[in-house]
Amino acid sequence: MVKAKMQKSARLFVVLAGCSLTGTAWGQATTRQCSGNEDVGPACLLARQQLPSLPAGRIFWHLDKFATREAAEKAAVATSTVADAFGSTWLFTVERKGWRPKGGEHVSDIGPLPVQPAANYAAEYLRSVFTPGMTAPLHVHSGPEAFYAVTGDTCLETPDGIKVGRGAGNSLFIKGGPPMLLMAIGKSPRQGFALILHDASRPPTTLIHDWQPKGLCKRQLSGHRDR
Repeated sequence: MVKAKMQKSARLFVVLAGCSLTGTAWGQATTRQCSGNEDVGPACLLARQQLPSLPAGRIFWHLDKFATREAAEKAAVATSTVADAFGSTWLFTVERKGWRPKGGEHVSDIGPLPVQPAANYAAEYLRSVFTPGMTAPLHVHSGPEAFYAVTGDTCLETPDGIKVGRGAGNSLFIKGGPPMLLMAIGKSPRQGFALILHDASRPPTTLIHDWQPKGLCKRQLSGHRDR
């Protein structure tokens, strides 16, 4: 009986950790390392990279896929990170717009990212699987955040309104500072990545409870369900 109650409590905690609860500061799972389990649940930290400097000019997040990890590592540059997720080997790179790795399959460029001057930078790469209606906790970042959806639809609400990305391969980005709510919308699970490119001397993510969304993403979700 006690064991059953403990298992139920653990399941409840996992659900709550992936959702935004009004007036409650729940920890966003950006420090929890990703495992091989890609079930539905809160975001996890896929990789973190220190970047003493950034390339000159406008900065983009480049996503490329490779047949093997060895091939991806061979194509990597100083601002690249190799990660395995969603059945593929990925090369994530922070570089100028026209940059391309040697080999691989180019997937997307996201940007230009509104990066602010800093002595040193860090890149955090997150992985998440949300079912429609699931959200990340309300939070702010100390640098721009970019999103890429392998599958599913994306809605991002801030005090300025919403941004919506639809279909496999949709991407969004936001400058550092504004409070935000990320929600999976549409009719299918959203498998996605996020990049937080921030001042390394500041925490990448701060949870908040002094702003509440207007429900604009919820309306987008309701619109899908009514169709």
